Amino acid sequence: MTERFVSAAELMSRVLGMPDYSFAKIGHPVSSATDAGLEAVARMAIEQGKAMLVKA
Repeated sequence: MTERFVSAAELMSRVLGMPDYSFAKIGHPVSSATDAGLEAVARMAIEQGKAMLVKA
C-alpha cells in the first residue's frame, strides 16, 4: 500500500472487522519510479511482509 492510501486501507480493515490487519507500506507515487527504485521498494515491502509473518 502506498503511503497516500494507508488511511483508506486502515479504514477498510476496520469496516471489514479486521482492525489489526497489517500490510506493507511503501512510498507514493510508484508510477514515476525507475526500475532500480521499484526494485528497492519491492525489497522493502518484502522485508515488511517477512516481519509480519515471522514475529519473534
